[in-house]
Amino acid sequence: MKLLAIYGSPRKDGNSDILLDEAWKGAGITAEKVYIRDLDIKPCTGCRSCDSTGKCIISDDMAQLYKKIEEADRIILSSPIFFYGLPGKLKGMADRAQCYWVRKYKLKSGQPRAGKFDRKLGSFICVGATAGEKLFDGVKLTVKYFYDVFNIEYFSELLVRKVDNKGDILATNSPKEAQELGRKLCEPVHPSHS
Repeated sequence: MKLLAIYGSPRKDGNSDILLDEAWKGAGITAEKVYIRDLDIKPCTGCRSCDSTGKCIISDDMAQLYKKIEEADRIILSSPIFFYGLPGKLKGMADRAQCYWVRKYKLKSGQPRAGKFDRKLGSFICVGATAGEKLFDGVKLTVKYFYDVFNIEYFSELLVRKVDNKGDILATNSPKEAQELGRKLCEPVHPSHS
């Protein structure tokens, strides 16, 4: 089983990074780690070149990330909340999945095979500093639709409120919850969601 861990925070070793580390440890398998902060990802320009080909014409690190996402059987994406949204570079990554949306919904050209398993599953870990009732509404939709264009089922989530300072997450029960999220995500057999 191939597990891809996508670290979406611009802050190294922050709370969402800590939880993603715990999640892949709980998974019990080696994870390929990708740190969005270290990649050269240019924003989508809305050029619509992908409308006819399903391919993005921008040349940067997204090419290798597309391949890693295609080949993964399980994905865990982690992020902090920035103004009720994803951090800029991570949102840029999600926007660059437009070419896969075109392939799936406009060109209807099919999608990459789901690795070794029939179902590709994805989880989402997110940490926000406030207690806002709708704190995670926007980011959850973004991640769900990002996963959808790659035929990844949104399988589970860990959403943590009222944690801000670096390392504060360690004083909560969230690291154990992250381990459990990773363990459940990477169990070899999952019943289908209805």
